[in-house]
Parts: sequence; C-alpha cells; structure tokens
Amino acid sequence: MAELALFVSAFLAATILPFSSEVAFLAALSSDMPVNTALFYASSGNILAIVLNYFLGFWLYEKTKAKLLSSKIGDKSYKWGHKYGYFALLLSWLPLIGDPITLVAGLVRLNFIWFVIIAGSLRFARYYFLAQVF
Repeated sequence: MAELALFVSAFLAATILPFSSEVAFLAALSSDMPVNTALFYASSGNILAIVLNYFLGFWLYEKTKAKLLSSKIGDKSYKWGHKYGYFALLLSWLPLIGDPITLVAGLVRLNFIWFVIIAGSLRFARYYFLAQVF
C-alpha cells in the first residue's frame, strides 16, 4: 500500500499540482521501504506523469498553434522551444519549472524517445541522489 501511495504521489507531483514527491520519497525511505523499491515506484510514477505532460502538449498543439504564433511572445517561445528544446530538458528535473518544460516538449514536438531518455533519466537521478544523501 505504501508503494502505491508513493507512485501516486510522484505521479501527481509531476503534473501541475503544487506539491513535492521528494517528501513522500524520503518518508518512504524513513519508514524502512527498501531503496530499490522506493526508487522504482517514485521514478515510475514521475516518469509516467511527464509522458502524460508530453502528450498533452503534443495533442494541444493543433488547437493552440495559430493562437501561439499570432502573438509576438508566443512566436518567440515557439522558436526558442524548437531551438533549445533538448537543452531545456536538462532543467526538467527542477521543481516548479520542470513540469511545464515537459509539456512544452510535446508542444514543440521534440522526439519522444529522446524526451524520455533525457527527462526520465534526470527524474530517476534526482531520486537516486536523494536516496544517497538520506
């Protein structure tokens, strides 16, 4: 049951909901959940959520493209996203800004496989680092 709670917490935290999965991860470790188990459930939930974010951005593209390109800032953001998209993914593990980056990745049509490799690896690495310092 604790594993499911950790998975759901990590999933919801990687959406636009404002709370931290790191607290749930550390709580799971402090309640003697094995590190590998905690890493698996937290990373799985978080990575599944960023995949959802990516596809939401991907699907919303057609509905928002004309509106996005009609504004000066929107046009600039779109071009910036295309130019620096993969580099921006290096910040996708950060609180607050990371989850919107995963949504924009889908919006600007970054390659899904590279998206999962880069953003997913960083999500796992964040939990791994926390487990090491805990």
